[in-house]
Amino acid sequence: MPISFCIAGDRAVSVQFGNEISMELNKKVRLLQKNLQNKPIAGITETVPTYSSLIVHYRPEILLYQEIVEILEERAEGLDASEEGEVRKEIIKEIPILYGGEGGPDLKECAQLEETSPEEIVRKHSEHLYYVYMLGFAPGHPYMARFEEPFRFKRRVTPRVSIPERSIVVQLNLSDMIPFRQPCGWNIIGMTPLAICDFTREDPFLVHAGDWVRHYPINKREYDLIRRDVEQGIYRVQITEKERVQDGTVC
Repeated sequence: MPISFCIAGDRAVSVQFGNEISMELNKKVRLLQKNLQNKPIAGITETVPTYSSLIVHYRPEILLYQEIVEILEERAEGLDASEEGEVRKEIIKEIPILYGGEGGPDLKECAQLEETSPEEIVRKHSEHLYYVYMLGFAPGHPYMARFEEPFRFKRRVTPRVSIPERSIVVQLNLSDMIPFRQPCGWNIIGMTPLAICDFTREDPFLVHAGDWVRHYPINKREYDLIRRDVEQGIYRVQITEKERVQDGTVC
């Protein structure tokens, strides 16, 4: 599918690489974003990656719409191995999860829907890596997917008007971390003690598009200890840098 461009308000353009959710298209989005970061264009103020497109915000008093489209088309079609090399190294972030209980009220129901045990739901969720496609809906809200052993169940029939911040929600092969108290129609299976979005930090977001996430189970005592360290500002997320991750498999 050829690259297309859409007007996104009076000072933004959407560079669309396709209409599918795939790592191949998402990689092109990240490559163009990296290219614009490395070789800035006067008048561009911000770039926002999505599943398969890059939203580019610009100042219309500096760049006209047709001008920015021509520049972006040239950049997108000219992406080469130099940019690809910059996104080859993958960041894996270790995220602790307290599964079930008050913080995961849907775990048992999910197990029933899957015709298995809560322990098996936890295993499937924590044994495989998740790829962060994009942030959206709320600041720092990651949309993540794994590529092995997807669940069969989907969203809940009736969404909740409000669920707690730091909830871990799932459906099919997808998993999200909820940064703030907000509405949600997904199934809550646990809670993380980590702050998913904290504007007091220099980098407010826990994860970013292009990261990989590995969840690991913790107990209530571990949750409380980590939460205490987070509130005191001394907790550091464990990060592993790998040369390449392909469909959840570290290469």
